Amino acid sequence: MDIAAFLLDSVPFARLLGITFDSVGPGTAVARMADRADLRNHVGGPHAGALFTLAETASGAAMLSAFGDQLTRAVPLATGAAIRYLKLATGEVTAAATLRAAQEEVVARLDAGERPEFEVGVEIRNAEGVVVTEMTVSWTLRLNRAT
Repeated sequence: MDIAAFLLDSVPFARLLGITFDSVGPGTAVARMADRADLRNHVGGPHAGALFTLAETASGAAMLSAFGDQLTRAVPLATGAAIRYLKLATGEVTAAATLRAAQEEVVARLDAGERPEFEVGVEIRNAEGVVVTEMTVSWTLRLNRAT
C-alpha cells in the first residue's frame, strides 16, 4: 500500500494544507509543509492549527506503516494529542514521526480481542533543522464490529 497516497486521499484537509511526504518506513514517517502566506498567523509563522495538522498527519502515516495490514479488522483512531510549540516556526517545516510501541505487542493485544493504545512521537523542524514543535499523538485500534 502507498501509505502517503492513501493518507492524503483519505484526509482532504492535509491536501488543502499542501502536506507532502518525504518518506514512510516501518513505524516512521517524514512529512513536509511549504511556507505559504495563507497558512501564516499574526506573528509570521505557520498557524498553530497547520502545525498540529502536519504533526498529526505524519503520526498517522507512521501508525499506518506499522498497522496498515490490520485495516481489514480494525479502525485506527487518534484518541488524544499533546503539543508543545517551542519556537516560532518560519519557512518550510518538516515533521518526523516515530512509533513509540512495539508493533508485535500492539498486534498481540488486538489478537487477544483488546483495544490496544499506543503513542507516536513527532518533532517538527524548521529549514535550519531546529526543533520548533513537539507532539505526541495517542492512537488506538478499534476492532470492527460484526454485522
